[in-house]
Amino acid sequence: MAIEITLSPELEALLRHKASQQGQDLNAVASELLASALAWEAQDIAAAIAGIQHGLDDFEVGKSWSFQDFAEEQRLNFQ
Repeated sequence: MAIEITLSPELEALLRHKASQQGQDLNAVASELLASALAWEAQDIAAAIAGIQHGLDDFEVGKSWSFQDFAEEQRLNFQ
């Protein structure tokens, strides 16, 4: 399926430069970059959901601490 995307002149220049440096077709480079960005986004979302679920699971079994304790630990770690 063909999709037409309008890029800013600056972004188009960057894409053309990257394709030229790699000796690849412009469309192939654009497709690869888009696929990589979408895969990264999916992994990032999955990791965030897993982290939130881990926190909820800890909370359900009583493994939690107050904001004051958290803030104090952060203060000590960044001194």
